[in-house]
Amino acid sequence: MSTVTDPARPIALPDEPGTPKKRRRSGTFGFNTVSPREKVIRYVLLVFVLLITIGPFLWQLSTSLKGTGEDIYTRIPRLLPGQPTFDHYKAVADTIPVWDYARNSLVVAVLVVGGNIIGASLAGFAISRLQFKGRKLVLGLFLATLVLPGEVTIISQYVTVREFGLANTLFGVALPGMIGALNVLLMYNAFRSLPIEVDQAAIVDGANAWQRFIFIGLPSVRGTISVVAIFAFIGAWDDFLWPLIVLTDPDKYTLTVGLQYLSGTFSNNPRLIAAGTMIAFIPIVIVFAVCQRFFFKGVEEGAVKG
Repeated sequence: MSTVTDPARPIALPDEPGTPKKRRRSGTFGFNTVSPREKVIRYVLLVFVLLITIGPFLWQLSTSLKGTGEDIYTRIPRLLPGQPTFDHYKAVADTIPVWDYARNSLVVAVLVVGGNIIGASLAGFAISRLQFKGRKLVLGLFLATLVLPGEVTIISQYVTVREFGLANTLFGVALPGMIGALNVLLMYNAFRSLPIEVDQAAIVDGANAWQRFIFIGLPSVRGTISVVAIFAFIGAWDDFLWPLIVLTDPDKYTLTVGLQYLSGTFSNNPRLIAAGTMIAFIPIVIVFAVCQRFFFKGVEEGAVKG
């Protein structure tokens, strides 16, 4: 039986490949569309994570600003202080030499950050861009050191520092952390992402390894260098166990070690302890604020710039 086609009725042709299809009914969503319910779930999770990460900091800040007449252990916690005051910060500075401790911590942090930026960059560039015997073995050794916890090597580190005559010195505190294995691997991965054609073109133009490192490698990995600087600074600034072992002179204590006097002297006044914690936290915020512009550009590294 033959089928007669109405000439006045248009014939539906199949869509060409790549043509977007219209929604057949309202209420359906594509792959790139987020439903209202999913949006609500996302924002609830973000607020929950924000409270977990920022909540303790805000509570410490609030505690440091509360007056002596306020009860910080109320049944219903109050985040905003009723009688805000900065007297606790002044009391911390009057009780312990907090600025001397902060200066010692800054010296250690500068040494650690400088050592990691220079040493990790050189090591990462050498492993990723230079050809030499034992390159894979060196990379494997760096990977193996990540498995070992710091407590395993702390005794050998102390013996080494003492044999060098660096015990009870700020340089002895900074020395073990001046080149971190993780930072070397970060720089190795950053340099490895650069196109090999850039190195080949530089070699044809007569550039040696140092020139390729300084003029081609470093400008392309500024984001990773910022990441290394931030991680190294936070690790050196917040370190407590290693300075406590190496340093015996109270005048050379770092800030984290010196703040323990607040916990012992003012064990019944957590407001002063919170004020000392905020003093120790301020430099970390400053460093991150300075480096964040390059920190968030780390994903763009490896591009060829004209």
